[in-house]
Amino acid sequence: MNLELTSSRNKTINSEVIISGSKSESNRLLILQQLFSNINIENLSDSDDTHHLQEALSSDNEIADIGHAGTAMRFLTAFFATQQGVTKVLQGSERMHNRPIKILVDALRDLGADIEYLEKDGYPPIKITGKKIEKDTVSIDGNVSSQYISALMLIAPSLKNGLAIDLKGIVTSVPYIEMTLSLLHQIGVSATFIKNSIKIEALENVVPQNIVVESDWSSASYFYSLIALSKVGATVELTAYKKDSLQGDNCLATIYKHFGVTTTFKENTIVLSKEEKHSTAILTENLKNAPDIAQTIVVTCFGLGVACDLTGLHTLKIKETDRLEALKEELIKLGANISITNQSLHLKVANSINKNIAITTYNDHRMAMAFAPLALKTTIIISDAEVVSKSYRNFWKDMQQVGLETIKQK
Repeated sequence: MNLELTSSRNKTINSEVIISGSKSESNRLLILQQLFSNINIENLSDSDDTHHLQEALSSDNEIADIGHAGTAMRFLTAFFATQQGVTKVLQGSERMHNRPIKILVDALRDLGADIEYLEKDGYPPIKITGKKIEKDTVSIDGNVSSQYISALMLIAPSLKNGLAIDLKGIVTSVPYIEMTLSLLHQIGVSATFIKNSIKIEALENVVPQNIVVESDWSSASYFYSLIALSKVGATVELTAYKKDSLQGDNCLATIYKHFGVTTTFKENTIVLSKEEKHSTAILTENLKNAPDIAQTIVVTCFGLGVACDLTGLHTLKIKETDRLEALKEELIKLGANISITNQSLHLKVANSINKNIAITTYNDHRMAMAFAPLALKTTIIISDAEVVSKSYRNFWKDMQQVGLETIKQK
């Protein structure tokens, strides 16, 4: 399905939107719930990724297909490696079979796990034969994907001797590691993260508890962009968020001040307000701790005619698509002057935006959602618009609620 997006340029946004739970928190908690049954979870993410994870955990089938769900692939690889007597084949989409998993598999094999590549060495699909793991130390590169590290952290308290993880090199996406650590602490696990060393103690049982998942901050990013691209006076209220968030993407509240957007924290909500015109100064940010919001920020800058230099983006090369290349291709179609390296993106000021451009989404939910707010500036077409369900099933419904008009095309 392709969607043509338009918007009344004279309408001021004033709305309230309910956003489902964080995919990152939900997927971590589902693994912990499987290991410790006394955990009850509320406000789970409604994303495809979380549904795939739940299905794989609840099914007795030997084959689990997790589609495009990278988090599910990483977390389930570690989980099933520890399930003694269980054999599981993890497979996914064509793109998933080209996303590397060797670093995690090597670390699990070092611990004694039995994992076999079924096609290409270093990539899914993989066959896992669960074993009792007793080794309690492992080393892993810290600069590729924090999901590999979190996958090991999540299984650590269920291991007989716990686990000490040595992180080699510079560690990226630290907030996601700290999120995992905080959730472990919340269920009663003794765990520390000091410099490049993570130490997690074994835990037999957890006390019965109810955990409410905070709404997803990366989903909030599209509303930050929408308000930034709007006239002064636009507001939107998002439920449910908290100031002391575990999610690294809450840096949006600081970054979007550059675009005249103020964030007001209430009891369970945030109110985004366009209170002044955006700055014309170049935006310079290192997003190594929040790479998932890079696409949103770049599109915001382009729509406002603001230059930006973004670094710390090396993990975007191995996402659902090569997001740096995808951003470059689509923004050039819109009239942008943009250049990229393997870990950075540089956008120059644009004085005009091409109209009626079809945005290719590359099977990447964030490409579709990041470009949608640009409809406040020009009419655009989003190809394969249903791809948003990977992380945000109600995205188009919520965009209509705040005033974007969507017209289905064949």
